[in-house]
Amino acid sequence: MNMALPLLVVILMSGLATFSYASDPGPLQDFCVAVNDSEASVFVNGKICKNPNMVVAEDFFLSGLNKAGNTSNPVGSKVTPVNVNQIPGLNTLGVSAVRIDYAPYGLNPPHTHPRATEILVLMEGTLYVGFVTSNPAVATQKNKLFTKTLNPGDVFVFPEGLIHFQFNIGKTNAVAFAGLSSQNPGVITIANAVFGSDPSINPDVLTTAFQVEKNVVEKLQAQFWYDNN
Repeated sequence: MNMALPLLVVILMSGLATFSYASDPGPLQDFCVAVNDSEASVFVNGKICKNPNMVVAEDFFLSGLNKAGNTSNPVGSKVTPVNVNQIPGLNTLGVSAVRIDYAPYGLNPPHTHPRATEILVLMEGTLYVGFVTSNPAVATQKNKLFTKTLNPGDVFVFPEGLIHFQFNIGKTNAVAFAGLSSQNPGVITIANAVFGSDPSINPDVLTTAFQVEKNVVEKLQAQFWYDNN
């Protein structure tokens, strides 16, 4: 018997199985409305389910996403999240959303979502958006940057885990909505995490990593890093 076909099937099935576990696990019931963390007696990967008999329509509802976020801050943007912490009914469903408001020349700084791919649609304004690939296998190559200028109605995808950003290059406010492939995608804002951690990263580490003078690192660590989420 030719073993090539069975081997190919095994490889394909293994790949599909890996893909199926790459994001939030699928629900095993119609819904699993999250219990408030302060009421949970144990911790699990996700959130504990509320008694289905106690579930109400409000567990799946949120209002106010039509209201603009306050962009009067150092980066000129505001992210309004809609994840399992705002809508407990999202627990185990593997999706969430955000509204992002940008002042003129406002920036959603370079960041990653460690648990989600993001698909963004621009509703108002003009955005310069992009993401950077992970480290290439070939040492002589560089991380590749993909960018696009978006106008209202345009859509752009940011792959899971990759550093990405959005910058309002227009003279008017901009508004975007995005969907994410996790109930709790997480956010790591690069500058905040590197220079604003608590406790601070040893300056010698960052001096070597960024190939700059130590006083530059210490100045960056000393300043306030705003979180627009």
